[in-house]
Amino acid sequence: MRRRRAGAGDELVDLARRTRLRRASRRRRRGRTVLIAAAIGIPAALVGAGFTATAAFRSSCSLSSLQPVVIGQNSFVYAADGTLLGSIPAERNRQPVRLRQVSPWMRKATVAIEDRRYYQHGGVDYVGIARAFWRDVTAGKIVQGGSTLTQQLVRNLYISRERTLKRKIKEACLAIKLSRHWSKDKVLQEWLNQVYFGNHAYGVEAAAQTYFSKQARDLTLPEAALMAGLPQAPSDYDPLHDRQDALDRRDEVLRAMLVNGDITASRYAVAVADRKLHLRPGRLYSRIREPYFFSYVRDQLIEAYGANTVRSGGLRVYTTIDPRFQRLARDAIRRTLSLRNDPAAALVAINPVNGAIRAMAAVTPGRAGNQFNLVAQARRQAGSTFKTFALTAAVAQGMDPSATYYTSGPFHYQPDPRFPAWDVTTYDHTYVGSTSVEHATLRSDNTVYAQLTLDVGPARVAAMAHRLGVRSPLRPVPSIGLGSNSVSPLDMASAYATLAAGGIYSKPMAIRKVVLGNGKVDGDAGWGKPEQHRVIADWVAAAVTQVLAENMRYGTGIGAYFDRPAAGKTGTTDDHADAWFCGYTPNLVTTVWIGYPGGEIPMDNVHGIAVSGPTFPADIWHLFMQSALRYSPPQEFAEPRQAPVWHPFEQHHYGFVSYGYTSSPPSTPTTTTATTTTATCHLGTSCARGRQSH
Repeated sequence: MRRRRAGAGDELVDLARRTRLRRASRRRRRGRTVLIAAAIGIPAALVGAGFTATAAFRSSCSLSSLQPVVIGQNSFVYAADGTLLGSIPAERNRQPVRLRQVSPWMRKATVAIEDRRYYQHGGVDYVGIARAFWRDVTAGKIVQGGSTLTQQLVRNLYISRERTLKRKIKEACLAIKLSRHWSKDKVLQEWLNQVYFGNHAYGVEAAAQTYFSKQARDLTLPEAALMAGLPQAPSDYDPLHDRQDALDRRDEVLRAMLVNGDITASRYAVAVADRKLHLRPGRLYSRIREPYFFSYVRDQLIEAYGANTVRSGGLRVYTTIDPRFQRLARDAIRRTLSLRNDPAAALVAINPVNGAIRAMAAVTPGRAGNQFNLVAQARRQAGSTFKTFALTAAVAQGMDPSATYYTSGPFHYQPDPRFPAWDVTTYDHTYVGSTSVEHATLRSDNTVYAQLTLDVGPARVAAMAHRLGVRSPLRPVPSIGLGSNSVSPLDMASAYATLAAGGIYSKPMAIRKVVLGNGKVDGDAGWGKPEQHRVIADWVAAAVTQVLAENMRYGTGIGAYFDRPAAGKTGTTDDHADAWFCGYTPNLVTTVWIGYPGGEIPMDNVHGIAVSGPTFPADIWHLFMQSALRYSPPQEFAEPRQAPVWHPFEQHHYGFVSYGYTSSPPSTPTTTTATTTTATCHLGTSCARGRQSH
């Protein structure tokens, strides 16, 4: 067979192929170079910094500085008026144990998730730092830290918390010295006795008693994995109140143990298959004044200073809470819900000017106390209070709420016949036909807002809620505009405060000032300095406020009105399981939530009526705001500096609206709810069961 002679075209193809291969090879070499630089250069720099630090801080890098703060130097927390809220116990809630008194599973789980090279490094893990650095670089953000257990222990024992390179170098220097001075078991033992596990439990023994009512030596593999995952973010993974997040974190620890060779694949499979937490909560802590706000402040302090310093560092913490507002909040709740079997209520009030939390109170009738912060930690479906975010997103797109009309009528949405439909109705099945978005807001008409949410886009509604201040995760499903997502009262107060401030978001602020144990004010942590930035135009906030102000005068919020400029929105979920009122004046924003802490239990018969947003929540809001602002002169909402910019608003036809409705009297505002069928109705994604009304 004769071989074909290569022509010029073949040579060009071959040349192009070789060129591509050379370029790919160069890219791979560059990637390896960066990795090598990260793996070698960073540790080398740290080693050099360590030697430099040892020379420069020879006197300060001493293990004597690691001595725990003297017992009895408690930290104290004060209200805005200087009155004492309470002290943070020094040793009271911590029960030190020896390492042999800790379950082997707990030891292995801790090392696997916190510092898997713990037994290989000398206090500072240069390989781990390089790995964390590379993960952060490739992710484009901080996704992994490089601190070892030894460094964390130093951080918890070391008093000074200045956020400087000098402190980081000193921390590394002390960690190396401590690793040489103490055995690995000693360091691990002290770490387990120092770390904060959430729910006021410091140390592994207190945590085991708090969550499982047992000693640390008796922890099983799943229990140990659950507890080992808590120190990274005790509030986020709180198993007493965030079951799914706690399970996910537990499974992450189990995977780390599997990778680390601490458990077999079969044992891992058995542990992961168990979807129960097996909690048996214990009671270890006595009551303190304003426990909900107190625990919120303590979590922030621990994040900034470490658990040991917060317990025993002699801190003086001055907060934003107003004791008078706290008293008025509890009085308003108890005057409204006075029976032992009444549902619980939570109230949070924020100054929209700077984000300062002025009140954070909760009352659970029939119970003397509740360590769970119903204001900051509880997440329940928001009902129609979330319509405000759909309205804001629409106005930001240029929709004029007084000139944009929809049909009020039973709404049927089923883009894919393979999945169940989403059917939306009003609570009393009365409709008004063609109506403006403004009037639909006053009626809290779910059928109109279902259509509006689809036109705006569920993802845009979620994004707007986050921009305004909601920090809970949100699913951008069609029912989001009707309040199917779960949020906290603090989330809602923060978001409504942004509207009250004319579109300027202020991060909720609880701490005004911290005086350290040495008598110096901590000026590095940023306490008392509002974190603010504009998130929407002032005219957008003004337009939404105008609609919500009308709602207070003529709509579902009329029961909360108290004869001064105010704006607000009611909310009730399906089966009356949760009820809300979110409202504001120019100088105070307050959110009220009512429900049963134990779960979504219908409130069909409370004092003879079904609980909804316009009832008890509006009453509590009215009583509190009227008393809180008694000595404050009425203020008008600020006029926007920018004129509204209206654009043609594109409306679509997603389903059909039935015109066989019965009109309600136009002069009587009605409250509404929606009955929604679980439906996979958003481009193949799940449409969460809507719980929204009023």
